[in-house]
Amino acid sequence: MSGDARVVAVLGPTNTGKTTYAIERMLGHRTGVIGLPLRLLAREVYDRCVALRGPSVVALVTGEERIVPPRTQYWVCTVEAMPEGMGCDFLAIDEIQLCADPERGHVFTDRLLRSRGLHETLFLGAETMRDPIKALVPEAQYMHRERMSQLVYSGQKKVSRMRPRSAIVGFSVDNVYAIAELIRRQKGGAAVVMGALSPRTRNAQVDMYQNGEVDFLVATDAIGMGLNLDIDHVAFSSLTKFDGRRMRPLAPNELAQIAGRAGRGQKDGTFGVTGDVRPLDDGTAQAIMDHRFTPIQKLQWRNHALQFGTIDALVRSLESPPDHEVLVRAREADDLKSLKTLAESAEVTARCTNGPSVRLLWDVCRVPDFRGISHGEHSNLLDVIFRYLHERGSIPDDWMARQIKRIDRSDGDIDAISKRLAFIRTWTYVAQRKGWTDDLDHWRSETRHVEDRLSDALHEKLTQRFVDRRTSVLLRRLGQKEAMVAEVNDQGEVTVEGEFVGKLDGFRFSQDKGAGAAEAKTIKTAALQALAPHFHLRADRFYNAPDTEIDFTEQGGLMWGSSAVGKLVAGSEPLKPQVEVFVDDVAGPEVAQKVQRRAQHFIDRKIAALFEPLLNMQRDETLSGLAKGFAFRLIENLGVLPRASVADDVKALDQDARGALRKHGIRFGQFTIFMPLLLKPAPTRLRLVLWSLSKNLGEFPESPPPGLVTIPAMTDTADGADIMAGYRNSGERAIRIDMLERLADMLRAEDSRGGFEAKADMLSITGMTLEQFSGLMAGLGYKAEKGEREKVKPAPVVVADATDATDATDAPAKAEATEDAAAPATEDAATPTAEGVASPEADADAVVAAEATPEAKADQDTPAAEPAETEVFYTFTWGRAPSANRARPNQGGKPRGKGAPAGGKPKGKGKGPRKDGAGGKAQNFSARPPRREKPIDPDNPFAAALMGLKDNK
Repeated sequence: MSGDARVVAVLGPTNTGKTTYAIERMLGHRTGVIGLPLRLLAREVYDRCVALRGPSVVALVTGEERIVPPRTQYWVCTVEAMPEGMGCDFLAIDEIQLCADPERGHVFTDRLLRSRGLHETLFLGAETMRDPIKALVPEAQYMHRERMSQLVYSGQKKVSRMRPRSAIVGFSVDNVYAIAELIRRQKGGAAVVMGALSPRTRNAQVDMYQNGEVDFLVATDAIGMGLNLDIDHVAFSSLTKFDGRRMRPLAPNELAQIAGRAGRGQKDGTFGVTGDVRPLDDGTAQAIMDHRFTPIQKLQWRNHALQFGTIDALVRSLESPPDHEVLVRAREADDLKSLKTLAESAEVTARCTNGPSVRLLWDVCRVPDFRGISHGEHSNLLDVIFRYLHERGSIPDDWMARQIKRIDRSDGDIDAISKRLAFIRTWTYVAQRKGWTDDLDHWRSETRHVEDRLSDALHEKLTQRFVDRRTSVLLRRLGQKEAMVAEVNDQGEVTVEGEFVGKLDGFRFSQDKGAGAAEAKTIKTAALQALAPHFHLRADRFYNAPDTEIDFTEQGGLMWGSSAVGKLVAGSEPLKPQVEVFVDDVAGPEVAQKVQRRAQHFIDRKIAALFEPLLNMQRDETLSGLAKGFAFRLIENLGVLPRASVADDVKALDQDARGALRKHGIRFGQFTIFMPLLLKPAPTRLRLVLWSLSKNLGEFPESPPPGLVTIPAMTDTADGADIMAGYRNSGERAIRIDMLERLADMLRAEDSRGGFEAKADMLSITGMTLEQFSGLMAGLGYKAEKGEREKVKPAPVVVADATDATDATDAPAKAEATEDAAAPATEDAATPTAEGVASPEADADAVVAAEATPEAKADQDTPAAEPAETEVFYTFTWGRAPSANRARPNQGGKPRGKGAPAGGKPKGKGKGPRKDGAGGKAQNFSARPPRREKPIDPDNPFAAALMGLKDNK
């Protein structure tokens, strides 16, 4: 140090500008170092220096963070991380009174005794340090700075009566969280500041407070260490703290250090107590206001001249006593305690046989216990780190990666994220140690990114839990008794004074469910009042909206876009429903009437468009008599009627009446009388709603998906819902009624009494398997008998020459032509059926004939063929048990023909056709004696069969 170098102690209370003065002095020199008590404060000072000189010449060095540009001139550090022996022009130590702190005091005392700038050294702190500095640094000069504003004691106040811009101080995490939760409920929220927070989290919380998003700050005594905040009042929620060993009361100078955060610049501040804390006695309160405290008598000290020959020598040097009466030996710190624990390990002792290994062990022991789990856990971790460093010279990348990966998670609550943040600080510290990892830059970046992610997550969790911005803003505006402005975005989200309060769904306001009971009523009242203009504007838009923007739901609701604006209710007739609108009372009757008129116009036009054929029939004055009555029944049932319910009315209709009704598109089906146009998806959807309203159903059946021929049976709905949906329940499935009539047309050509098998067309139009089709037929009143038979394969054809080949090719075609001539046009000639196509007996005879050919005989010497395949078939009869003459498999596995007894000779009974011999034609046989003739209904499902019987008599 040069002879003109000066040492100055800048002493005084808080809010005197000491730190600002030191920054200005440092930047006035070419190089400089400033040591600060907290990494939070170091980050704040670093940012200020960067703003003045730029990032290229300012370094930030803390235990867990290191930003060192190549051309560094100014070093901003925590006191523990200050570089030694740099020879900088300027050096400053802030909060020098921490020399008396039982935990860290020995570090500050060492800097007081040994750290100097080449030209200028500043010690910044409380006036209580004057005597110790005078005793230990006799060359020091003194500069006293007065507080720029007054600090006044205001007594005790409840949190509920705390004025804005106040800080409530607690001395434990649980206490801080409890106060923050109370303020959130009563005041809308608070920012949280604790020493354990990362700088990133702390800065984000402070920014919320400084920007006015919240008016309250809840903090530990960390705010007493030079943090410059816009605080008007400081309230103590406790006057005791745990100092690492015991609970003890805070001294007046410690209270003053925290209370002094109130007031900034020329603005006066106040301090007091809150909660269950008893008011300060007059002497203590006055001492804080006058900044008069008992001078510090003793400073914590630990020997800096360490001996690294052996572990025992190192311990002895650390425990050596001071040689000055102002100094007292510091109590056993965590690093010394860890050293003694590791020294008990035989393996560690065996490794520490020289100075470098002992020095390495001491460096490892100085890793702070950020995790705070237990001393044993911390010592075990240090043991592993030391062994890696001693054996390999560095910590393995894969092991380091595993430790960090376990921490790199941002899920969980505040406590979980806080613990991970404490854990990552350990690895951030390790990554900062030069030479401890193979890739220093990588691990510094990796740990920093993890800490940043956890810091952001913690800030978000703290904000979610302790800040209700909406309540904070609205309570402030309500207190000002000014009209509030509401805004509604495209999604209907309502904001009042920029804060989300709920959603406007159509013409009803739904309050955000996150609002507490205390402020819910006030917020809703304010929101509805502010929304009054929006209700009228929306009503005008709705009234002029095209029908394409409005729709009805399958439960009878009315939607305007995605907003519910009303619902349908039953009217005097099924085709005349009424509308009940959803409009808040605060919107007024004018808005409600306008919405109701527009919604009624919509549904009336929708019914007129989708049920136009039905309404045209209703207005047809040419209908009279039975035709008019039948039309009324059909209109009343919305265009679909089960035939069984009006069978007598149908029989009573003459041909003229039927013709008049058919002109309106009515189809008289075997099972249903309906208008095909009304089976389309849109009319069906509306018909179900109108029918459900007329039946006063609690839950409306949903319309089936369009385009499906069959759907699962509608068994869980009201009776008749399947018909209104355009389907008819039949077994486990429901079939569309128009396709059912097509199927009925096919069934008329079948022998329903003697039995028949399903045709391919029947399966095709229903889209069913044979098994499913049998269930459908059972639901229609048919009985199905299941059987198995040998699957007939086509006979092999052997071509001897060109002539034979031609004959063999033409033969199947001729046979097919013959069968097609005998079969109905709608049948598949390749499908085995009961009449009209080749029977199983004919197929079997064809196989026998093929085997009788010379080629087949020649094949008899070939190896045995594979086992015959079987197939399942169903025989359907109308409404009674299967007759004995139906085809069924015999004991030999081959099917018998209809009417074939066990002996193989055909019987003459039964209505179904049979074949006489292999190539005979089908013949019909009457099932019963002739009956008296009566008029045949052309719409009867069995008309075609009966007419055929009559012709065969």
